[in-house]
Amino acid sequence: MKTLPFPYQHAIEIASQKLLYLIATYPDLTPSFTQAGKWRVQETGWTNWCEGFLGGSLWLVYLLTRDERFLQYAEHYSRLVELRKSDRNVHDLGFLFLPTWKRWHDLTEDVYARQVVIEAGQTLTERFVPQGGYLCSFQGSHSLYIDIMMNVPLIFEAALLLGDDNLLNIAHQHCLTTRRYLVRGDFSTAHEGIFDPQTGKFLHYQTQQGWRDDSTWARGQTWAIYGFALAYQYTHKSVFLQTAEGLADFYLLHTPSHGIPPNDWDEPNPAFPYESSAAAIAASGLFILSGLTQDPLRAKVYQDTAYQILFTLCSADFLTEDDAWEGILRHGIYHLPAFVGVDESTIWGDYFFLEALWWANQSGSFSEKH
Repeated sequence: MKTLPFPYQHAIEIASQKLLYLIATYPDLTPSFTQAGKWRVQETGWTNWCEGFLGGSLWLVYLLTRDERFLQYAEHYSRLVELRKSDRNVHDLGFLFLPTWKRWHDLTEDVYARQVVIEAGQTLTERFVPQGGYLCSFQGSHSLYIDIMMNVPLIFEAALLLGDDNLLNIAHQHCLTTRRYLVRGDFSTAHEGIFDPQTGKFLHYQTQQGWRDDSTWARGQTWAIYGFALAYQYTHKSVFLQTAEGLADFYLLHTPSHGIPPNDWDEPNPAFPYESSAAAIAASGLFILSGLTQDPLRAKVYQDTAYQILFTLCSADFLTEDDAWEGILRHGIYHLPAFVGVDESTIWGDYFFLEALWWANQSGSFSEKH
């Protein structure tokens, strides 16, 4: 392993300590967000979408430290989500199995892990609405979420492992439909599209967690940057690379120089100016995109921005060294309109922060500024 500069190495040490505390204090349970800095742990979440991020974080800490304890914990927490491979009630199977079982398979080529990934991907395809050409959200066959761009790579992966053109076509169609209806002309994104599932006709935008139905929810934008980058990685279709670049450029143009967006760029004078989980997702997605773009200048800008985001997140304003605060990153937001998990830690924010640190470690090109 390369030696990461301080403060990145310091952040990994803090994250390791907090994860060890989490699994010792709440054994076999999965948190989603904190309340006053304490993990809110429940066996059933809103849509049960967060269970893969703890196991995924443990895999990442193992990769960053090679501490064998984290390997054992990562395998254990991955096994805890295995039964979800046949869950037909959510659109979030990618969030469950990409950080856990796919990473397990990537590292070991384990035959059983391969089969779990395939089965989960096949289950997710059952959400496909052929009239509209999209995978529907848990809300029903009329609903398309931008979040699903982060779950569709599970289908791409299953298609690749099986050599199954039907799975590949479903994933491809979903990305094209999302590009057509949820990505606007200025490369901002809508959170949700509402369709007539009988005809496939697009009806209108809607949001669950943004400022307005026609505004740009920051976490949705970062899901899209990352998701379209992966869609290009799997398909080599230029439309997906161009989309990812446009989405990333929107993020860069509308976010302060420190790299951390608000919950929604359209909200006037937000009371909570930071959404650290969106920033962590953006950092990881930008590292990926910097390695895919064919424009050297874009590659440098995307990588530099990813490092700037990490540098900010590693600062005392965001990284929680206080033992009384159980999460890793402060200033995340789960659901602002419902005021749930606002200005707190989130398990996905912590996961993507660690993933961005892992990408930084893979890159190894650190500027003097960062």
